Amino acid sequence: MALTREQIAMRVAQELRDGYYVNLGIGIPTLVANYVPKNIEVMLQSENGLLGMGPYPTKDQVDADMINAGKETVTAISGASIFSSAESFAMIRGGHVDLTVLGAFEVDQNGNIASYMIPGKLVKGMGGAMDLVAGAQNIVVTMTHADKRGNSKLLESCTLPLTGVDCIRKVVTDLAVMEIKDGAFHLLERAPGVSVEEIQQKTAGKLVVEGDIPEMKFE
Repeated sequence: MALTREQIAMRVAQELRDGYYVNLGIGIPTLVANYVPKNIEVMLQSENGLLGMGPYPTKDQVDADMINAGKETVTAISGASIFSSAESFAMIRGGHVDLTVLGAFEVDQNGNIASYMIPGKLVKGMGGAMDLVAGAQNIVVTMTHADKRGNSKLLESCTLPLTGVDCIRKVVTDLAVMEIKDGAFHLLERAPGVSVEEIQQKTAGKLVVEGDIPEMKFE
């Protein structure tokens, strides 16, 4: 059975490490803030100038002036810092972000990502995506394995305008966790109840399956 958005975020949160500076993109990535493991400390960074972002606020915590890059209200943890977007992008471009979690329209077997526009559709802009894929130390992409029509989003070659080239090394979807290396998707984990055969059918790019593939674990 495919994972929910919240379950995808829970699995991505397992990629966090103690002391990391982390940027969360718009969509599913923002949910990761709710599932940071209790035994580690990370500093979540937002392009609009917040370092130390906390989970989504409860109704009594909402502050309309405290928002993330997606204009959603957020909280700030103890020790957080607020600064200009220029300083925030200097942090990103200077390689000071340890992990970035991004959504995507497409990812291909060579680590290319298309995430900021679909020709013919109105978009608000690319935001910080191109800076993040160029400056982050490590990038995890999270998305559904296929679109609403059932078409694979894990391709041999991206068809949409690229956000970054040869920059993605791990993808977490609603069906699987995959590593990208040597021009292929390498299957590491599968969602509970999802078969390897289903993942193969819904992956258009080259997929490498070695040995028994364990199910994802949620603690």
